[in-house]
Amino acid sequence: MKAASFKPEKVKPARVQAILRGLAEAYPNAECALAHRSAWQLLLATILSAQCTDARVNLVTPLLFQKIPTVKAMAALSAEALEPEIRSTGFYRNKAKAITGAARRIVEAYGGKVPDRMEDLLTLPGVARKTANVVLGVWFHQASGVVVDTHVQRVSQRLELTQNTAPEKIEQDLQAILPQREWIAFSHRVIAHGRQCCLARKPKCSACGLEPLCHAPDKTYSSR
Repeated sequence: MKAASFKPEKVKPARVQAILRGLAEAYPNAECALAHRSAWQLLLATILSAQCTDARVNLVTPLLFQKIPTVKAMAALSAEALEPEIRSTGFYRNKAKAITGAARRIVEAYGGKVPDRMEDLLTLPGVARKTANVVLGVWFHQASGVVVDTHVQRVSQRLELTQNTAPEKIEQDLQAILPQREWIAFSHRVIAHGRQCCLARKPKCSACGLEPLCHAPDKTYSSR
């Protein structure tokens, strides 16, 4: 089914529910892998996680949070001064500009507190819908959208929940077929599934509880 002809309303609700049950059984305790103790720390870590593993981010942030403990302290820092602290996460110059810019915006416009509305988060440098959805879902427990990272994109496409490639369009497809109460957990569980089982190059289909529901052309095993 091509993206142009894909219609979320054609995805059978019973199949969606079966996928949700399978994910819940396989990953009942899935949660955000980024270490954080505040909305600001989560926001910062999520910006750093772009094109970088969560494991690497979690190696960088403890010392970073110790050296620069508050949004106000980060806002007073230049991007150039932050760069050495985050170099190992990749794309460090752009990330440093985004983080220091976001900190200044939070201090100047929101009294030093990370805002809890999508429209406000999207005004922060370096924050698009994925990052905003992570902060709103994980910290504020608001199901305002579906986090779409590379794992969610890959698994959702393989399970024929979307045929789009643009993250914003994938999110729209998923929102149309998933109950809103499942949006936060779905992302956590699919990310776990993508990391542990539904790998990009060689998925572990023989060990996958969702295999009977999957018709992906790159499957490595089929029970049918």
